[in-house]
Amino acid sequence: MRLALLSAAVWLSMSASAAPTVAEQQQWLDELAGKFELSQEALNAALAQAQYQQPIIDAMTRPAEAKPWHQYRPIFLTDKRIEQGAAFWQQHTDLLARAEQEFQVPAQIITAIIGVETFYGAHMGSYRVLDALYTLGFHYPPRGAFFRSELGHYLKLAEQQEWRLEEQKGSYAGAMGMGQFISSSYRHYAVDFNQDGHTNLFDATDAIGSVANYFHAHKWQPDEPVAHRAQVADEQAAEALLSTALELDHSWAELTAAGVSTEHELAPDTPVKLLKLDGAEGPEYWVVRHNFYVITRYNRSPLYAMAVYQLSEAIRQAHEQQR
Repeated sequence: MRLALLSAAVWLSMSASAAPTVAEQQQWLDELAGKFELSQEALNAALAQAQYQQPIIDAMTRPAEAKPWHQYRPIFLTDKRIEQGAAFWQQHTDLLARAEQEFQVPAQIITAIIGVETFYGAHMGSYRVLDALYTLGFHYPPRGAFFRSELGHYLKLAEQQEWRLEEQKGSYAGAMGMGQFISSSYRHYAVDFNQDGHTNLFDATDAIGSVANYFHAHKWQPDEPVAHRAQVADEQAAEALLSTALELDHSWAELTAAGVSTEHELAPDTPVKLLKLDGAEGPEYWVVRHNFYVITRYNRSPLYAMAVYQLSEAIRQAHEQQR
């Protein structure tokens, strides 16, 4: 049996410029049903409750990552966020120590992720996750396929967690909890760190364990540096090494041959990437390593990864001063 189309009320909520055709709508519903083993009743119930939200579309067109580094950095590297990070670490010392031991991911990185994402749980988002994923999946063509898939994951997650569909709130992109996991990541990487039979990323215990598990699954290397501030002797040669790819695309030997140096000794065959940021006083060059790339698996933005790294270092220093 083919899936029923949206009700007239839902159709009227669509923006005229972004509304899919009837054929597209039916195809998407069929794809969700097949991929996620969703029934007609489940899909119809979800779509009947979903509401189009224009502010979500607006937010997608002006992400913070579009800012230059010298404007992006002050959003996250503030005295208050650093102080609250040290306090969060102090409050959850035992949990963070256990996460470090089990997943081999440092407490400062776990804390910084939660600090950047939700200010340690204070700002976990005000949009209904159902509305966010419906709006972006059905009304945002540039990434519609991705968000329709996330909608499918959310419906399965709601079944597993016994949630009401309209219950959970998150970011404009549908991310949830203290670590802002999208639905597919929630299903794949969330862990029941307090062993109460549920994975609740809106709670600090499961959030800490799940962030650590995410980084462990993406092959975080314990005790390996994240990044090194670099000096460039020949800007033209250095520019030739820059790329928009996130992967580590050079060896340290290649960078040194181009006149790049740091205060740290690296083996010639160390995989690295040269990064250039728009600093407040001119270009900043950084040599980033594997763990920097791992941070970009959480958010595909070098600015985000650098903010997490620098916040983590500031939190570590503040935490050590508390001892």
